[in-house]
Amino acid sequence: MAGRILLVEDDPQIADYIMSGLAEEGFTVDRAGNGRDGLFLATDSQFDVIVLDRMLPGMDGLALLKALRAAEVATPVILLSALGSTDDRIAGLTAGADDYLTKPFSFGELLARVH
Repeated sequence: MAGRILLVEDDPQIADYIMSGLAEEGFTVDRAGNGRDGLFLATDSQFDVIVLDRMLPGMDGLALLKALRAAEVATPVILLSALGSTDDRIAGLTAGADDYLTKPFSFGELLARVH
């Protein structure tokens, strides 16, 4: 059974790519284009997974993630980022991400991590 996913991504091309692929797999996808809208949606609605870009306008992904965890939102979060160093991945996981995927990424790999 596919679930409901929140995608927080400011790049329209990447967002369309992810949303199209997830919709084809039967997921319902809501999208926020900046950190503040993402935080609002993530705390206002129930999602099975949050796919979160790290570098966002308004509020970056790490700040959003820390705010979610401080608000006791336990929804699994997959952090997407062009920042792929070991220190960047550690920072994302330490902030509360359940998984970390570097850009560019394979949709198949993202889908496997969502499942």
